[in-house]
Amino acid sequence: MSIVVGFLATIEGRAALDEAIAQARQHGDPLFVVVSLRAGATPELEAETVAALASTVGLAGIEHEVRVLRGGDVADDILGVAEEVEARLVVLGLRRRSRVGKLILGANAQRVLFDAPCPVLTVKPGAT
Repeated sequence: MSIVVGFLATIEGRAALDEAIAQARQHGDPLFVVVSLRAGATPELEAETVAALASTVGLAGIEHEVRVLRGGDVADDILGVAEEVEARLVVLGLRRRSRVGKLILGANAQRVLFDAPCPVLTVKPGAT
């Protein structure tokens, strides 16, 4: 079994990563960090992102792999890795929304919540 976390370089992404590390440590599961880079991201940015994430997760002392996927659909990237590694849990960071925004969950988060092959844990910054 494994844990998959969708990571963006935001406070929500960091909250998700922190919780995924805690879950992986608690259950002894390997962690797969999925980073979806926008089309046009430089190879330098990709290398920096992978190095920073590998260092952060490595310092936690858990087995991990950072997967950088380029220019695809974020939800498809997370779901694809979750299915491939037979994840037991997917972790996503959510941002606070306005009253109107609360009626509509982000499209990527909604797709992952509804289509994931396993439970999905959502976290907000400051809630972990």
